[in-house]
Amino acid sequence: MRHLAIDIGASSGKILLGCFDGGEIHTECVHRFPNKPIEKAGRLCWDIEALYKEVLAGMRKAGPVDSVSIDTWGVDYVLLDKDHREVTPATSYRDKRTDNVACPIAQEELYKRTGTQKQRFNTIYQLLSEDRAVLDKAHDMLMIPDYLAWKLTGEMAQEYTNASTTNLLEAGRQEWDHGLIDALGLPGRIFKTLSMPGTRLGRLRGEVRDEVGYDTTLILAPSHDTAAAVLASPLGPASAYLSSGTWSLLGCLLPEAITNGEAAKANFTNEGADDGQVRFLKNIMGTWMLQNIRKEAGGDISFDDIVSEARSSEFIGLVDALDDRFLAPASMTMAIADALEEQGLRRPSGIGETARVVYESLAEAYMDAICGMEAITGRRFDHLAIVGGGSKDDYLNQLTAKATGLRVTAGPDEGSAIGNLLSAMLASKEFGRSDIKDILVSSFEIHECI
Repeated sequence: MRHLAIDIGASSGKILLGCFDGGEIHTECVHRFPNKPIEKAGRLCWDIEALYKEVLAGMRKAGPVDSVSIDTWGVDYVLLDKDHREVTPATSYRDKRTDNVACPIAQEELYKRTGTQKQRFNTIYQLLSEDRAVLDKAHDMLMIPDYLAWKLTGEMAQEYTNASTTNLLEAGRQEWDHGLIDALGLPGRIFKTLSMPGTRLGRLRGEVRDEVGYDTTLILAPSHDTAAAVLASPLGPASAYLSSGTWSLLGCLLPEAITNGEAAKANFTNEGADDGQVRFLKNIMGTWMLQNIRKEAGGDISFDDIVSEARSSEFIGLVDALDDRFLAPASMTMAIADALEEQGLRRPSGIGETARVVYESLAEAYMDAICGMEAITGRRFDHLAIVGGGSKDDYLNQLTAKATGLRVTAGPDEGSAIGNLLSAMLASKEFGRSDIKDILVSSFEIHECI
């Protein structure tokens, strides 16, 4: 069977064709495209229609397939009215509209109810920032992958793993917290029954069939890209995972949510895994910081050259890679320099020294997250599985292995897309869940980081 994984991150997207031959998964990337926010109606927004056109272009390139599935980042949404017209643009989580939004529910109570890490861009704060007139018009809320799936099929669903990023689900359960939703004055009608990964949503709409040249079935992936990446992680009983890309998501799988004061203070989040388990994790800035300092240096320097310069540069000090100041600064280079200067340290000279600060700070943040996770869960980890595009960064992986003291493996580098494919293949009964680790090892390059 031929499966198509549409995997869109916060800076780029890819469309991966995959098939299972009974022993290995074979993949081909048929389409890649950028994903750049645009200014719209005074907001920083996603060009959602451009993304949809790229999806169609990739589907045409792939040719006939047995299924298509979609994963993207979390928290962002599209609101539609009762006639399925867009009520408000698909605003980016990096937009500043939520900077000063407060939730009327005390944070301690909110965490106990939802188990969600406090981040100013969570869906809960985005919805609270919307004008009342917008909420009154809204009839449906579709997270980004749900919206794209609806555009392809005409069928609406709210997939569980992406919904679990909203800060509006009951902790560790596949249900909206309707008591919380009512208390916040949000329109209950926009929160539907959640669907699990593996659900067959429907066939393509007629005009989509005409556009791509074939019909197929859309199967819901674990549509939050981190949930997909975790499915593609070669995990053992004592493994933690690190989905490394624009964001770094470091955590472990648990059977139940942890919503005690210790977890709240450490700002861990409880999100959904594809099988209903809990992804207990921490969000760390990730390669977003490196992407920005490269862009600010003119964009001509390669990441390999940045690594080379970082390795040979003097180590100045660390910054807090979880600090909101690095979320959307006017200049990442200046923000890093300012954070160092505030500690009485000198400002970096050149991209190599700035990158060295970022690399060392990320490794330190990973170590802190592992230590915090062990203290809260009572588990001890001996292995960290790094997946995603950042798994190709040997320098960061080596620093991570040194900082954490764990056995570190890297790969597969297309973690989210591979997890997307795995979910479709599981739904198609091509193999069982217990086979996944062996299939990953035989199909993809996974190496030890020393």
